[in-house]
Amino acid sequence: MGERIKKLKKIRIHREGTNELTVSMLILAGVGFLLWMLVDTKIPFIAFVAVFGAIWMMALNFYRCPIRYFNGDTEKLVVAPADGKIVVVEEAEENDYFHDKRLMISIFMSPLNVHANWFPVDGKVKFVKHFNGNYHKAWLPKASEENEHADTMIETPDGQQVLVRQIAGAMARRIVTYAKDGEECYIDEHLGFIKLGSRVDVYLPLSARACVTMNQPTTGDQTVIAKLS
Repeated sequence: MGERIKKLKKIRIHREGTNELTVSMLILAGVGFLLWMLVDTKIPFIAFVAVFGAIWMMALNFYRCPIRYFNGDTEKLVVAPADGKIVVVEEAEENDYFHDKRLMISIFMSPLNVHANWFPVDGKVKFVKHFNGNYHKAWLPKASEENEHADTMIETPDGQQVLVRQIAGAMARRIVTYAKDGEECYIDEHLGFIKLGSRVDVYLPLSARACVTMNQPTTGDQTVIAKLS
């Protein structure tokens, strides 16, 4: 597909959280200032800063977006689309598009993980579809089909099709997908973002060879999860 494109986005905090973090910081600063100026004892101020400062730092951690580039040749490789841990490595029936068995690899993201999602392969986006649904716990098998999810189908340069499914969880209430129908996509580029705990499924041809095992931690855009034939 030619030379890979690396978008030099100097993102430290993901754009999905910029407004929320800024507004909440201003509100907390305002309340903290009032407590400091209007209350004789400083105990309420200290308690407020300790509790809500910790909550704000957790939100900051959630929206962090490391700058990552995969080192090496990406041909035939499938890299982890998300940080988290492997919860499924198995052959599974995929009846929405392929109507046959596929190698399914799933990554569960806890609220403590980076929640940016990357393209797992180089290729071309065939389509992107969003489906409303339930909010079962993301690690449950039925979450893949019954939960709200977004499907992105990618065709690799040699014609193999890879399905990436972003799945909302019990806490997640928003799936963002940046992929667009017909555009070329590359490892190192952001596919989307899922707020709070969630999961990403990758459906590969049965000829692909899994390179990860159950409960193995993954790093998005870095961990090789499979090799295509």
